[in-house]
Amino acid sequence: MTKISISPSTILNPVPVVMVSCAGKDPEKEGFGPNIITVAWAGTVNSEPPMVSISIRKSRHSHDLICETSEFVINLVSQKLVKACDYCGVRSGAKEDKFVSMNLHPVPMPGVSYAPAISEAPVSIACKVKDVIELGSHDMFLAEVTGVTVEESLMDEKGKICLEKTGLVAYSHGEYYLLGEVLGFFGYSVASKDALRRRMPKKTSGKKKPSGAPKGYKSSSRPVRDSKKPNGKNKGKH
Repeated sequence: MTKISISPSTILNPVPVVMVSCAGKDPEKEGFGPNIITVAWAGTVNSEPPMVSISIRKSRHSHDLICETSEFVINLVSQKLVKACDYCGVRSGAKEDKFVSMNLHPVPMPGVSYAPAISEAPVSIACKVKDVIELGSHDMFLAEVTGVTVEESLMDEKGKICLEKTGLVAYSHGEYYLLGEVLGFFGYSVASKDALRRRMPKKTSGKKKPSGAPKGYKSSSRPVRDSKKPNGKNKGKH
């Protein structure tokens, strides 16, 4: 296999695109109401206590709101939210109410005092900032998870969260992809044949809808796109 060397860049892909909601301490003050920013640079950093990180440019409106309250909410993106997710990444909350523009609804979130959750999101994660690391183009907010809400329909009779029912979206090299066929599970490479028979899904052709896929499923080999071209390049993600 022949490889070539290219310039250092943020080539890590895919990444979990999320909608981060936040608000100022005085939501009645102009520009300090509930806001949404699309973030593709987010990740888990610790398990005990549960911690995550997001990276945002200082110039972003949400950066100021999060710095004021030291909290935010990470909302997972489903297929039905992908257009709103993209819109919130290319529009500024300093100039418009993106909740209103995208017909979304801010709701109180357990574990935080100011930042709302997005009612339409399948999973919302409340976060309190523990540290801010200035890295250069972006500031990284390290935060502890203080609360989680999950759409009730995603819970099975055993209390397991069935995220495969949500139609989650990932972001890769400028495009949104719907997660599709299950290829394995944690530890499947060393699992017994019995475990593989029980847990591995039956193989399906690329044209068939995998088990648990949402209505309107499209193969993960193609990105989920709006019919219209975006009016700007990927400049508003963080």
